[in-house]
This record gives sequence, C-alpha cells and structure tokens, in this order.
Amino acid sequence: MARFPLERRRFLQTAAALAATSLPGWRNAFAADDTLASGDATTDVTAQLARYIVASRGQALPEAVATACKNHILDTFGAMVSGSRMRPGELATRYVRSLGGTSQASVIASDLRTTCVNAALANAMCAHSDETDDFEPVTKAHPGSSVVPAALAIGEHAGCSGEAFIRAVALGYDMACRLLMALGPDRVRASHRSAEGTASTFGAVGAAAALASLDERETRFAISYAAQQESGLWSWVKDKDHIEKAFDFAGMGARNGVQAVTMVQSGMTGVADVLDGTHNLFIALSTQPNPQAMLDGLGQRFFVTETAIKTYSVGYPIQSPLDAFLTLRKQNGLTPENVSKIDVHVPSDAVGIVGDSSMPDVNCAHMVAVALVKGAVSFADSHNAALMRDPQMIALRSKISVVADKTLDDPAAPRGARVDVTLTDGRTLSHTTRFPPGTKENPLSVEGVNDKARDLMAPVLGKDKTLRLIAQINHLEDVRDIRALRGLFTV
Repeated sequence: MARFPLERRRFLQTAAALAATSLPGWRNAFAADDTLASGDATTDVTAQLARYIVASRGQALPEAVATACKNHILDTFGAMVSGSRMRPGELATRYVRSLGGTSQASVIASDLRTTCVNAALANAMCAHSDETDDFEPVTKAHPGSSVVPAALAIGEHAGCSGEAFIRAVALGYDMACRLLMALGPDRVRASHRSAEGTASTFGAVGAAAALASLDERETRFAISYAAQQESGLWSWVKDKDHIEKAFDFAGMGARNGVQAVTMVQSGMTGVADVLDGTHNLFIALSTQPNPQAMLDGLGQRFFVTETAIKTYSVGYPIQSPLDAFLTLRKQNGLTPENVSKIDVHVPSDAVGIVGDSSMPDVNCAHMVAVALVKGAVSFADSHNAALMRDPQMIALRSKISVVADKTLDDPAAPRGARVDVTLTDGRTLSHTTRFPPGTKENPLSVEGVNDKARDLMAPVLGKDKTLRLIAQINHLEDVRDIRALRGLFTV
C-alpha cells in the first residue's frame, strides 16, 4: 500500500535516533515535525504514541519486564485453554465456526482456523470464560484476556518471532492501562462505563499494530478505528451466565483491535489525530482527561509488571479475602464446627461485584465457605455450581457477611481485605491482606505461574503438550516463528 516518502524518511531518522539511545529516551528522539496533523509534535499525543509503537518493535525490553511478560502470556494461555471448555468459550468457538472465513489464525484448543478477527474474538472470550485471567489493580483493567489473543491472531498470521510477540504484548498492556489512566479509572466507572471494556480495545490495537508492522501513518489510522469502537457498560454485572461478560471484558476488545489493524492493512485510511484537538477520544469519554498519561514514562514504566496474576480462579475482589481467611484457617485450625461467624470486609465498590452473585467464582461468601470446608479453593470447586446448592454450604454462607468497608478504599492497595472470625468459644480472630499473592508487591515466581498454567491446561491439552507449551513460552524469545506453537495449543 502507498507510503509518503518524506514521512518514511522522517520515521527512519527517528527510529534510528531511538535505537542509538535507549527506550527511556524515546521522547527526545521523536521531537520531529508532524506532517499528518496540525499541532506541536511535543503535545500531539496521537503522533507520539504512534511513533513509539513503531519504534518499540526494534527495542529490547529490560530482562525483568520480558520475564513478567512471559509469565502473563503463559497465564493467559492457561485462561484461554481452560476457558475453552467452559460455556462462554464453547459458545464463542461454535459461533466463529459458523462464520467460516479464511484460515489465518487458530482458535485455541480446537481444530478450527478462521480469520484473525474471528480467532481473536473466540480466544479472548475463552480467556475470560471464568475469573482466571489477570487484573491490573489500579485501573481495574483485565489486559491479558484481550491483548494476548489479539497478538496471537496477528502474530500467527504474520509468522512473527517470539521476541516480537513479547514486545507487542508488553505494548498492549501499556496501551490498555494508560488509556484508563488518561481518562481517570474512577471517572470511567462513575459514568456507568466498564473500565474493563474500555481498556481492552486499546490494548488489542497496540499489540496488533506492532505485530502487523504498520508504519506511523497507518498506526494513527488504526488507533482512530479502535477509538471509534470504544465501548463497554457497567451492565455486565447483571450477566448471570458470564457469557456476555466474556465478550464485554475481552472478546469485544480483541475483535475491535484486530479489526482496526486489518482494516488499515487492507488500505483503508482514517483520522490521523483522534487523540488530539476537537472531538477527540479523551474529551468524549472523560470529564477531566489527562492525555499526557498516555505518554508519561513510556519505555520506563511497563504496566505488565504492575498487573496481578490471580492465585485463585475467582473474581479479583475475592483474592485478598481468600488469602486472609486461609491464613487464619491454617494458623488457628478453623473448622465449620468451631466457627460461629465470619465478617469479610472489602472495599466499597467490591460488594456490588462479589457480594451476592449467582456465579460461584464471583460470590465471596460462597468461596470463603468452600475454603472453610476444604482448606483450599481449586479450579473445579470454584466453578462447581452444585456446591452453591449444597445444604452445608448454604448453612455456612448464613454465617458469613460481606461488608463494604470505606477504610479499605485505599488507592495504594485497592483490592485489600480484612477477615474477622468469631469462634464458638467467643474468641475473635482477624487478618488483613493488603496485597494478595500474584500482585507486584507479592509476586508469584516463574515456577508458581508454571504450576497454575499446568493445572489449568493439562486436563484439556494433555500432560505432554502442556509441559512442552509451558517450556516454549518460558523461552519464548528463542522461538523464531510463533506458528511453531500451533500444534501445542490446538487439538
């Protein structure tokens, strides 16, 4: 497709300048005139972001960032594979199978190959079929479930390297979380919009644009097509089957981002400055936007290192309550017989999400009851709807209260919890978990992520494929063509 020679020369000059310095110095390298949209290049967010996306393809990530990124890629593969056998994933796969389409990319844990757009949709819905995928505590984004499927679809079609895949995924996490930082996460949620749905489209377009090798001009257009598809409402909390929720959180965004990129690849042009000037995305979606948050710390602050990997396959507001309760149970030998009452204190906004859900893995009282009886919460138990109707569990839930506690509305620990237990002998016990396992403050080891992924994937892929896939992702930078993994994640 057509290129502008002058723009191409300027891009090569700025990319070379960036390579000669370091990723944290990208801002000086991109202080070039903007030939596609009016405005000073130092304040033109669309231009600077597009240049960063293009140039970052050739920049090595710090080792710690690359390791974190591989952990999150593996964690998301675990979510996709396990979710493929749950109803949202099954329905998504059935739906895209009915669409047919050119064989460009694979649908996870199936024999289906379809278009990049369709594969991204299905794989992302698989990734959020349950509550196994990752979560960024400050923005409330679930970046992995949309970013990784989008990168996988484009990367498989293009035959990208594992190293390029890692970089694109890191970029996608930044795009997803930075958009919410620019809009103000709390202001987004206060406007009845879903932070998760808002983040997912931008995360997907960032990863997909990087792997599609779009130039600066094309990347601007892709950002604009993504911006036009920005959507997502808080109404997902009323979805009792987790099917629309899988679309709202992940499938919609992955589809939108990949579609934006493939439309531009086909030759479609668009608006070059959707993040700037009149009628821009920020002023459309926020009453007090901070566009500079899209750029501040690019190349220095990587949101993939700040995103939490869930220890338990339950809604994120339940992670800290389970950690706190299981700590008390282990230390004090708690049983259903010696516990009289349990008060679970959570941040104010968490009660509406996990206070009284019909889904077992999003019902805090039920999960604490399971933990009391079994001393752990397995993937199988957290998704066992029959346990919700078990008389023992119903009786135990009557002892458990989930309390909105404003003292836990702490921006520094936005998903902390305190559990107070009253024993039958009148004694009281209490434990607070500010940062559950898997957060940046309390991270899981590579081995811990491997263990989680193995437990999730082996029942679907088999032990041998699972172990080989884990080993490949742990050394993804050595994979020359991402398509080499296809035989390990399909059946």
